[in-house]
Amino acid sequence: MMNSPHLLKIERDLRALSLEELEWLLELMTRQVQERKQISDNFTDVKYMNEQLAAMASDLDIQAEIASINHEFGVTEMDGLENL
Repeated sequence: MMNSPHLLKIERDLRALSLEELEWLLELMTRQVQERKQISDNFTDVKYMNEQLAAMASDLDIQAEIASINHEFGVTEMDGLENL
């Protein structure tokens, strides 16, 4: 358990709060923790996705497949639809 002077002061101040105030504070803290976790999860997801994309970009098999797809659809790029 952390025993920083700041946290000890908060603990002392909490004792002076009514039950209703404590419940309100607990709900507020719960929301803030959930929001921070969501932000952290989103950052982790973006970081993971970027790592996966980088790995895919350097994968020779994926590069070959993309080249094949580009070649296969190269003919359709000449049908004039790119100006739409």
